[in-house]
Amino acid sequence: MERWVTGRIIRELRERIGITQAVLADRIGVSDKAVSKWETGRGYPDITLVEPLASVLGVSTAELLSGCAVTNTNLSANMLRSRLYVCPVCGNVICAIGEAHVSCHGIALPPLDAEPADEGHELSMEMVENELYVHCGHPMDKAHHLTFLAAVSPDRVQLVRLYPEGPAEARFRRAGVRDVYVYCNRDGLFGAQVPTFARRRKATVAPHTR
Repeated sequence: MERWVTGRIIRELRERIGITQAVLADRIGVSDKAVSKWETGRGYPDITLVEPLASVLGVSTAELLSGCAVTNTNLSANMLRSRLYVCPVCGNVICAIGEAHVSCHGIALPPLDAEPADEGHELSMEMVENELYVHCGHPMDKAHHLTFLAAVSPDRVQLVRLYPEGPAEARFRRAGVRDVYVYCNRDGLFGAQVPTFARRRKATVAPHTR
C-alpha cells in the first residue's frame, strides 16, 4: 500500500462506476489534475478526502485504504455462502454473509477456507430428538484445541464456542443444516456435509469441500 491510497484502486473503482476523472474531482471538490496525479502515483489524496472519496467510489474507507475492494455477490443472503474470520490475537470469530473486509486488533483478516475433515478432525453426527449432536475426538489441550463448532443452513449460522479442557461437542437445531465446520487453533478450519442418514442413526460424515 502506498502512503494513503493507491492510484490503482482509485482508477479501478472510478472506471467500475463509469465516471471520468473530472466528474470524480467535481464530486469531492478537487481539480481533475489532482485526480490524475493520484491515479498515476505522482500524488496522494489528503487524509481528509479519504471518506468522501470512498463514498463517491462506493466502497468503505477500510477498503479504500487497504487497496482491496470487496465485491459481495451473495445478494440473496444465502447463509450457506457465509465466510468465517478468526482473529489470531484474541480469537474473535466473525461471520459475514459473503465476502467482506474484516479486521481485528489492527489486522486484516482473510476469510477461512475449509479443508475436508481429516482423521484428526473427523466429525461424528447423531440425531437426538430434533437436534443434531456433533462430536470430534480432537484433543482439547491448552496448546492444541478446537475453538468452535458451527452448523450452517440456508437461513442461519449456529456457532458454539469451545474451550481448552472442555468437551469437543455441540448440539444444533437440526432443521435445514447442511454443513458443519470445526476450527482448530493450529490447523485451521475443517468442514463436512451433513448426510441425510444422520437423522436416523449415528454417522461419521464424509469429507466436505467448499
